[in-house]
Amino acid sequence: MATDATLTRIGQAVELHHHQGQRDAARDLFAQIWDDIGGEQGDPLHVCVLAHSMADVQDDVHEELMWDLRALAAADRVTDEDVARAGVPLSVAGLYPSLHLNLSECYRKLGDLGRAREHLRQAQSKIGALGDDDYGRLIKGGLERLAGQLGETI
Repeated sequence: MATDATLTRIGQAVELHHHQGQRDAARDLFAQIWDDIGGEQGDPLHVCVLAHSMADVQDDVHEELMWDLRALAAADRVTDEDVARAGVPLSVAGLYPSLHLNLSECYRKLGDLGRAREHLRQAQSKIGALGDDDYGRLIKGGLERLAGQLGETI
């Protein structure tokens, strides 16, 4: 259970989108939080989680890709200590399968199947960092579906 106040706010925006269907309200709240944390100059964990979530509420795949790339860049600056301090029950390595899954999906939508397959492989190579829990199964299922769409095997 995350104990970080900013991650809690991000979770509230995710809730608006995923569970209440309020995509625009979620995007507005994400934008407000983005400003509050100082954008890309903010805490890397906050930037990573917020950008990863903000990508999901974009209407344009190019915007979605931009946010997903921001999330990946920020993840490279996050430490396991940062994650633990925030109360997130994952290691930094556990962030990467989902990040690469989303990037792979963006590139697939854009017709760049080479990059889509590259990110799919990167996600697959890091899948061992996920547990056999709901989150792990969600990401693994997403990878399996995307692999099928790309004509790849897992």
